[in-house]
Amino acid sequence: MALFTDGLVSAMEDLIAQDSQLGNVASVEGIDVTQKLGLAQEELALEIITLLSGSRRAELAVWLSTQPKIENVVVTPVLKLWHIFRTLEMVYGDAYSSQLNDRYAAKRDQFRERATWAYERLLLLGIGIAWSPIPRAQLPQVVNAAGSVPDATYYASMTWTNAKSEEGSPSLPSTITTAASTFLVQPTTRPAVAIGWNIYVGSAPDTLYRQNSTAIGANQTWLQPNVVEVAGAGPGWGQAPNYLMPMPRMILRG
Repeated sequence: MALFTDGLVSAMEDLIAQDSQLGNVASVEGIDVTQKLGLAQEELALEIITLLSGSRRAELAVWLSTQPKIENVVVTPVLKLWHIFRTLEMVYGDAYSSQLNDRYAAKRDQFRERATWAYERLLLLGIGIAWSPIPRAQLPQVVNAAGSVPDATYYASMTWTNAKSEEGSPSLPSTITTAASTFLVQPTTRPAVAIGWNIYVGSAPDTLYRQNSTAIGANQTWLQPNVVEVAGAGPGWGQAPNYLMPMPRMILRG
C-alpha cells in the first residue's frame, strides 16, 4: 500500500484491467488519460477531506492524538477501486460530450454506478489511516566511490522508516555504472517523521534486494560493500494502515 499523497493512486494498466477498450477510445477521441487520473484524484481528495473533517468520533481520541488529515490516508484496495471507476467515468463522460455516442453514455453510467458502489464500500469498511505517515522517498543520490563491486550497471532505491520501524513507499531507482569501484548512496529531502532508511540494489529496476541488515541512520550515507545481495527482501508497496476508520454515510456528489 502507499499513502494517498504519494502520487497517482492508479495507473493506465489498472484502468485497462477494468475496461480493455480504454486505450482505443482514448486514442480515437484524443483523451489524456493521465490528466483524468489526476483530476479524479483531486476530486477524491476533496471527498476524503470532507469525510475526515466531518467525522469527530469519541473513539478517535483513543487511537489518534489529532484529527486525521489527507496526509494520513493510506490507499486501500477499495479506495483504489473508487479512483479507477471515477477515472473511467470521467473518460467516458468526456468521450460522450465530444461525440454524443450512446455507447459512451452507457459506459459512463456503468462506471458511475461502480464508483458509487466502491464509495459506499469505503464508508462501510473505513478509510485507512497511518498514525505516523511516511512520505514516499525521493530519488537518492548515487555516486562512484572507492571499492570493488563487480563492474556493472546497478539500480538503487530507498525507503524511509519511522520510529515504529514502519516503511514508506520506495523511491524510483537511481542508476550507477561501476568500473573498479563501488558506489555511495545518500538520501535527499528527509521527512520529519523519518529516523532511518533502507537501501535496495539490483541489476534491474524490478529485481532489487535489501542490502542493509538494520535501518541506516537518517543522516547517514550507505557505502555499498564489495558483495551485492542478490536474494532476500525486496522493496514493499508502502505503509500499511494502522486503523480503518468507518465513515458516516454521505451523499456522493456528481
